[in-house]
Amino acid sequence: MSRSMSLNMRSASRRDLPPPQKTIERFEKMVEGGSYYEAQQMYKSTSARYITCQRYSEGLDILQSGATIQLKHGQITCGAELAVLFVDTLVKGQCPYNEETFDRVRKIYEAFPRINMPHFLGDDYDDDGQKLSEAISAAKVRSEGCSSFLRAALRWSAEFGTSRNGSPDLHVMLGEYIYSESPETDMTKVSSHFVRGNDPKKFASMLVNFMGKCYPGEDDTAIARSVLMYLSLGNLRDANLLMDGMKEQLKSADMELPKTALIEFIKYLLQTLERDAYPLFRTLRQKYSASTDRDSVFEELLDEIAAKFYGVRQQNPLEGLFGEMFKV
Repeated sequence: MSRSMSLNMRSASRRDLPPPQKTIERFEKMVEGGSYYEAQQMYKSTSARYITCQRYSEGLDILQSGATIQLKHGQITCGAELAVLFVDTLVKGQCPYNEETFDRVRKIYEAFPRINMPHFLGDDYDDDGQKLSEAISAAKVRSEGCSSFLRAALRWSAEFGTSRNGSPDLHVMLGEYIYSESPETDMTKVSSHFVRGNDPKKFASMLVNFMGKCYPGEDDTAIARSVLMYLSLGNLRDANLLMDGMKEQLKSADMELPKTALIEFIKYLLQTLERDAYPLFRTLRQKYSASTDRDSVFEELLDEIAAKFYGVRQQNPLEGLFGEMFKV
């Protein structure tokens, strides 16, 4: 087939595809009628036709509509699949990260269900235990589906936006969703997204909430890890805003920061980094080593902080745990 014939056929196929609105309305009726699987196949095949013809805008309209309505009907796996395809299409169409495209991603994100999980078993242990097990399984599906979607969106925003670490707004959304919806809260993962975000006040609220439900000894570790993560990125401003935000919110709740050596170390560290005082930084590390040894990643974070603020880098920097924390 000649190149001109191929181009003519593609041009004809572009003209043959109708505006997608009636198609979207027809598929929505299928979902509302309970034909979730059939509608899913139609969403995928029809959007693919528009995308093949480089009609990315129409393909995005179909995928956004499909992801949103499937999620609103509780079809998490279907909705998450279409959500990821939506982001794939943003990449294929080389769509820039801007206010409009972010808003479309946000609308899909907001369609993911948020369901409170039961935490305590009642008198009927067997029945309640079964319900809890089912709730945990459902929560894992929701969390993994939304996380996959937002991680894909972060990679797209890093490629087609202005931040090489990905959109700060998307990082906040992902950290917030993992914290509130995951059945097994991974505070390291949650914090790694918040510190690349742009909302230390919301991060402070989340940590205050965590303090109210964590096991003894976990609160100061989570706070210290969060501050050290900010500092390892060279972000002293937001590290201070986080601590100030926590103090303010704890005061209004008639609470206070944990009175531990680790939190004492964090307070002194923030003051030290305001000055060109590497000897004092080194002395602090030595004095509070028994506290910072509690978490294996603290030493790596402190090494990175020394490099960022004082230009002192280890000859053989350890990048294992530190690098893993900031992967998308």
